[in-house]
Amino acid sequence: MEARQSHIENEQSAAIHVRSQSAGELQDAVMRSLPMLYRRAYRFVSDPHDAEDAVQDALLSAYRHLDQFKGTAKMTTWLTTIVTNSALTQLRKRSRHAYVSLDERVGEDQDFCVADGLAYNGPSPEVEYIKSERHETLMQHVEGLSPALRKTIQMCDLDGLTTREVAVILGVPHGTVKARVARGRSKLRHMMRKM
Repeated sequence: MEARQSHIENEQSAAIHVRSQSAGELQDAVMRSLPMLYRRAYRFVSDPHDAEDAVQDALLSAYRHLDQFKGTAKMTTWLTTIVTNSALTQLRKRSRHAYVSLDERVGEDQDFCVADGLAYNGPSPEVEYIKSERHETLMQHVEGLSPALRKTIQMCDLDGLTTREVAVILGVPHGTVKARVARGRSKLRHMMRKM
């Protein structure tokens, strides 16, 4: 019985020695690799606070499960794997809470919708309507111009070509195109004022 007790005590003493030796290795690996472990976590979570949390959780887990380190790989490789898993866990936790429906009611009385708070920076529907009406009227007046003026106005003002480009396309002098554009715009202004 005494021999058995002695054997158990020797095994416990050896386990304690291995555990303290592994704890020292873990501490050395952490001291050398902490910046690299942080960068590894940050690559996954893209947030400094979440990366710190992931590394802290990983180191705590590594210390708790130090007896599972078999020594078949480097301590830093083992730690990197744990940090990666911890960062992925952080990412999964975050993604569950990241999405909110725009139609979801919030507030004390649930009378406020998330979509109500979103600002629309575009023109109002009234402004859009007026612009479309003006455009339609302008296009009708452009159709009333002579073919030469209509083609020149179309290419310069509506298609965005330069007067030099239009002169080359139409095969007329640059000055002729400039004169047609000026005459066409003048006629259009006159027609639009009559309305």
